[in-house]
Amino acid sequence: MSNNARHGIEAGIARLLAQPWFSLLARIALTAAFWLSGIGKLADFPGAVGEVRGLTGLESAALVAAAVIFVQIVGSLLVIWGGRWAWLGAGALGVFTLAASLMAHAWWVKSGIERVRDFNTFWEHMGLIGGLMLAAILANRGMNTDA
Repeated sequence: MSNNARHGIEAGIARLLAQPWFSLLARIALTAAFWLSGIGKLADFPGAVGEVRGLTGLESAALVAAAVIFVQIVGSLLVIWGGRWAWLGAGALGVFTLAASLMAHAWWVKSGIERVRDFNTFWEHMGLIGGLMLAAILANRGMNTDA
C-alpha cells in the first residue's frame, strides 16, 4: 500500500472517529446489554426477583433486583449521555458486572462443558469491564482538557 493510500485511509478513519454520532453509537453499543436487561427486568419484575434469588439465595431479593435494574438503566444512561457523569455510570456498570460474573460464572468451581461456557462468559465480561474502564478514562479526559 502506498503512503498516499495509507494516509487517505488514516484521514478517513480520523474523520469518522471525530464524529459525535460515532461516539454516541459506541456508547449505546457498549451499554446495550445492560439497558436491554434492565428494561426486560422492569417488564418482568417477578422474574427479575427470581433470577436474583437464584443467584444469591436471598429470600427477599426484591430490593436487590430493584437495585440491579436501577444500576443497569441509570448507569447506561449516564454513559450514553456522556459528559461529566459518564465515568460514574461506567464505574457502576463495571462493579455490577464484576460482582455478577463472580456469582453467576464461577467457572473455577465447575467441570465439563459448564466450566467451558462459564470460563468464556466470565472472560467476555472481563473484556466488557475493560471497555467500561476505557469509557470512564475517555470521559475523564474529556473533562480535563485544560491544555
